[in-house]
Amino acid sequence: MAGLQHPFQCLQYAKRNSQGVFNLLIAAAGCHLYSYDATNGQRLDVWPQDVESTVESASDAVATADGDAPPEKRRKLSPASSDQQEKQVASNKSSAGTTIPLLVISPDGKYAIATTGEGKTIRVFELSDNGKFKELSSRTMPKRPSALALTPDGQTILCGDKFGDVYSLPLIPGEYVRKIVEQPNIPAATPLTVHTKGNLRTLEMQRLQAEKKAQTAKQETATLNFEHHAIIGHVSVLADLISVSVSGRNYILTGDRDEHIRVSRGIPQAHVIEQFCLGHTSLVSKLCVPSWAPELLVSGDTDGNLLLWDWRNAQIHRNISLEEVLQSEVMVRGIWDISLEQAASSPVNVILVSLEGSSQILCYTIENNALRAQDTIQLSGNVLGLVGIDQGYIVVSVDTVREPGSTETWKSSSGALLESFQINLGPDGPKCVSVEDPMVATINAAGTRDLPTALSEKQQKELNDSLYNLGNMKKRSNDD
Repeated sequence: MAGLQHPFQCLQYAKRNSQGVFNLLIAAAGCHLYSYDATNGQRLDVWPQDVESTVESASDAVATADGDAPPEKRRKLSPASSDQQEKQVASNKSSAGTTIPLLVISPDGKYAIATTGEGKTIRVFELSDNGKFKELSSRTMPKRPSALALTPDGQTILCGDKFGDVYSLPLIPGEYVRKIVEQPNIPAATPLTVHTKGNLRTLEMQRLQAEKKAQTAKQETATLNFEHHAIIGHVSVLADLISVSVSGRNYILTGDRDEHIRVSRGIPQAHVIEQFCLGHTSLVSKLCVPSWAPELLVSGDTDGNLLLWDWRNAQIHRNISLEEVLQSEVMVRGIWDISLEQAASSPVNVILVSLEGSSQILCYTIENNALRAQDTIQLSGNVLGLVGIDQGYIVVSVDTVREPGSTETWKSSSGALLESFQINLGPDGPKCVSVEDPMVATINAAGTRDLPTALSEKQQKELNDSLYNLGNMKKRSNDD
């Protein structure tokens, strides 16, 4: 498998409103974030910095000073400057051992919010005028995040986890000290007043439980010492969430493993449930409220159903079974609302749908509260991410490692990381045409990071699961 490049699992477009500041394409490949100039594809920054080269350079410098001593001893005998370098290497190692499954850009394009899978950490980066990453905060959540969104004002992070809880966190954390007020649990009885063996044993158990509770509270104070509020709770895995504003009111929509779409009020009344949208038959994998029609909702599940809703009234406008259309078992992976301004025509509004382990993108328009199918877009590899760029075209991230249509069979060499398509509005509807974009060509030429030439079966499975996990989240026939 020589020559394999790690694909981009996340893709976001940072459109900035400041005069003289260029727009950015932000992408995540494995455990790294990449920043590109959206006009020419020039790579501007990588986070974290090259861990492998940092480790090698530190090791080489120490080896020169200390000969053939073991690596650990060489580091101990290195100069003080090497100590600082080792701390940076250790910090990079902790970040590099994870993937970045979730990536969100603030509405003004000034901030990037990313999560690291294994570390359960939400990191907020400021995007400088020259496209550099500046890490502003790092907050470790109690459970691993499974969904991430921003409120419409862009000031609050909404984080959902696989235990069904949704937390709110300020985008820019201020000073905060978590105070846990514990009432001392002092039993009325004492060893001087209790004499039987059974009562003494009960009294000892009460003492041990009180000590354990105090220790747990102390640990939580240290690990969750930042402002966070639990605002919504599900009883099953939370797969996706979005926050929308309609007619001056904010709402939070969440989809879970129990086929439910819950419509809750926005902060600070997120505990108030407006209604449930019921109609799916399996895990609700993706939610999308079109920017040009906020009263509508497009949702998909792991049974291949695509539904169009009047979500404020919990009414289904259209239910499309993609398994019947495609004559195969499919799971909805991504749904994007693309509204692109074109110089000589009206905006192009389309709904694009990707499927787990598929190299096709399904295209729909919304007409008279119904989804109308358009031409399917064919790519060279499985679709991982998608983003709309100005001037009427989209950029798609494809899987460079696995064969098209498969989530397990690996290629012998990598193809293009990104592909671009122009969306044109014709008399019969939108048409997507493959185009050669200079930005995409530059990014493809630079590549990401080489994958090891020899991977064990376990390592391959871990990489497969990091990109394709809907099957693991879906209910089995023997699940309750």
